[in-house]
Amino acid sequence: MLSVITATQAANLVRDADTLIVGGNGGTGVAEAILDALEQRFLGGGGPHGLTLINITGVGAVTEKGLCHLAHEGLIARVVGGNFGLQVPFMRLVRDELIDAYNFPQGVMSQLCRAMAAKHPGVLTHVGLNTYMDPRQDGGRMNARTTPPLVDLVELQGQPWLLYRAPSPPNIAIIRGTSADEDGYISMEHEGTTREDLSIAQAVHNAGGTVVCQVKRIVKRGSIHPQMVKIPGFLIDHVVLEPDQMQTYGTVHDAARCGETRVPVAMITPDPLTERRVIARRATFELRPRDVVNLGVGISAMIPNVAAEEGIADLITLTVESGVVGGVPGHAREFGTAINPRAILDQAYQFDFYDGGGLSCAFLSFAEVDETGNVNVTRFGDRRDGSGGFIDITQNAKRLIFSGTMTGGKFDIAVENGRLAIRRDGAFRKFVPQVGQISFSAALAAQRGQEVSYVTERAVFQLENGGITLTEIAPGVRLEQDVLAHMGFRPRISPDLRDMDPRIFRPGPMGIGQSFVELPARPRKVA
Repeated sequence: MLSVITATQAANLVRDADTLIVGGNGGTGVAEAILDALEQRFLGGGGPHGLTLINITGVGAVTEKGLCHLAHEGLIARVVGGNFGLQVPFMRLVRDELIDAYNFPQGVMSQLCRAMAAKHPGVLTHVGLNTYMDPRQDGGRMNARTTPPLVDLVELQGQPWLLYRAPSPPNIAIIRGTSADEDGYISMEHEGTTREDLSIAQAVHNAGGTVVCQVKRIVKRGSIHPQMVKIPGFLIDHVVLEPDQMQTYGTVHDAARCGETRVPVAMITPDPLTERRVIARRATFELRPRDVVNLGVGISAMIPNVAAEEGIADLITLTVESGVVGGVPGHAREFGTAINPRAILDQAYQFDFYDGGGLSCAFLSFAEVDETGNVNVTRFGDRRDGSGGFIDITQNAKRLIFSGTMTGGKFDIAVENGRLAIRRDGAFRKFVPQVGQISFSAALAAQRGQEVSYVTERAVFQLENGGITLTEIAPGVRLEQDVLAHMGFRPRISPDLRDMDPRIFRPGPMGIGQSFVELPARPRKVA
C-alpha cells in the first residue's frame, strides 16, 4: 500500500546526524515543498542537527529555494557536493568555516550514486588530475577546517588516477518525480531532467534507509507504461503529493521542456545586444557543423539563443551535463533543461560520454585566468562555488572556449554604432598572475592536445606555448588602455592581431548560416 505523507511529515523523518542525499539539478527536479518544511522544522526548534548532506550539483535559485533552505548553522555539519554556486546562502557556511565541505566534480558525484547503490568503494577516474581535486593540491576540500582525505592518488597500468571514495551510505533520500501509481512506481513525464534519482533510491534502499519522493499526482496502479517508469515502487518508502510543484524555478509547466510538444525555434526571442551577448556571439564562431557541444552556466548558456537566431541550431547537437541532448538549452532559472530536447538521459550516462572524450567542443565561463592559461571558477573572493561539471568537461572536450567579461564588478559597457563603448570598467581584474585555485590545468590541456580559447567582450586569447596570446580586439577598443592595462600580466600579442568580426556588434542576425554550412566538420578522433 502506497504511503502518502505530508511535506511536514517527510521533514520529521530526518533525524539528528543523519546522512541526507538531496536530488535535483539547479532548479529542476527539486522537492521544494519538503526542503521548505525541513527548514521550518529547524527554525521552529525541532531539529534536525548535525546532518551530513550529499548533493550532486547546485540546487537552488542562487539566493533562495533549494538547498538555501538548509543554510543554517547547526543544521548541517558536513557536505559532500558537486556545486554550491546556485545556493549562495549555503555557500556562506563553507566560506565561514562553519561546516566541513568537500566538492567533487559533478560527473563524479553522479557516478558515485551508482557506486553507493552497488556498494563499490568509489569512482576511479582521470577526472580532476592536476586540479584542486588532486590530493597533491586540495583533494576537493573547500575550506581550512576540512581535513580528512576523501580522494586518493593511485597508479594503475603505469598511469595516475584519482579514487573518489564513496561517502557513507545515506540514511534518507529526498527526490522528485511527476506521477506515482498506487504501488509507488514513479514516472517523470513532466520533468525536464531525470538526473540520478534511480541510483539515489537504490543506494538508500540498499543501505536500509528511507526514500521519500515528491510528486504532483497519484495515478491508478499499473497505469504508467513500464518504459516510462523511472523508479520501481519497491524503492519508494513514502510519497509527498504536491500538485503545485513547478517544473523549474522559472516555469510552472512548459510542455516543450519535457518532450510533450515541440515549438518553432522562431518563437525564441533573441537576447538583447549587451556585452554578454557580444561574448556569446563571438564564441558561436567557434562552432562547426555536426559538433556535439556542452554549454556551461553563465554567458555560455546564451549561445543557443544566438544559434537559433542564426539558423544553425539544427546543424549541431547541444547538450547539457544534466542529461539533456538536443534542442535549445535554457539559462538562468531554466538552466539544465532545454526547449525541444531530442533525448533526456540520466545524468551519469551523459558524463560517461563526456569523460570518454565524446564532446567536440565545450563553452564554459571563467572567474580568473592566469598567465599560463590556468582557469579558476571554483574559489575566488568570498565565493566557494565548487566545480559542478566544469572539471569533467574541460579535461575531456576536444575544443574549449572559456567566456567572460574582461573585468569583474560593476561596469558600464554598451554596444553603440557597431562598436564597443567602455564607459566604466569593473573594479577587479580577472586576468591575474596566478589563479587562486586551479579548476582547469592549462599544462594538462596542452599535454592532451586540446585547443583552448578565452573570449571576452573586448579581446580574444589563445593558449599557446605555455601562455596566452592576444589574437583579436573589439572595434572601438584601445589595446593598451582598454585591454593590457586591465591584466595582471602582459600576454603575447599575435603579429596578426585583428579586429573581432564587426557583425558581432550590430543588431539583428549576423548572417553566418551559409558560411557555417561550408565549414569542415571537426574530426571525431580523440587526440
